[in-house]
Amino acid sequence: MNRIHRWLCRSTKWDHEVKENVLPWALAGVDLGQNVLEVGPGPGLTTDVLRTRVERLTAIEIDPALAQSLRQRMQNRNVDVVEGDATAMPFQNAEFSAAVSFTMLHHVPSPKLQDKLLQDVFRVLKPGGVFAGVDSLQSFAMRVLHIGDTLVPIDPKAFPARLALAGFKDIVVETGNRRFRFQARKPD
Repeated sequence: MNRIHRWLCRSTKWDHEVKENVLPWALAGVDLGQNVLEVGPGPGLTTDVLRTRVERLTAIEIDPALAQSLRQRMQNRNVDVVEGDATAMPFQNAEFSAAVSFTMLHHVPSPKLQDKLLQDVFRVLKPGGVFAGVDSLQSFAMRVLHIGDTLVPIDPKAFPARLALAGFKDIVVETGNRRFRFQARKPD
């Protein structure tokens, strides 16, 4: 992420947005279970909220500095922070009851790698496990925020087919203001 993006993702404004809008909307009606995977937590404002809702949370973050910072901040809590690539996760098959991703999929550098990430999330979910989250909609403001940063927008209209190709079913994608949410389930 570029400097402005890093600052924004740590800001009190984003913290408020996460708590009041992003997570409540993304997780409405979702049973996460007790062992949840968070894909791409960045600085971890979403992690702060999630860890209070589940027994065990594992966060996988590709950026070494962000992973280390979050790992230190989450010491002695119910969170395990793993530095790693979510397109090839170091987890066992069917390990997690749910997986979540909040406004990070557009940071994956290609549609092919995004699809690989979806496939690996599917692999690490238990049968019946849910994958839920949100991502940003393409806009001028989004392009400006990502100058010098990775931006590979997700088309919400095409996303259900991509989730289905990864193996998910019961797919719901809903567009809202500046973002879309998704929920999908690994078959039993």
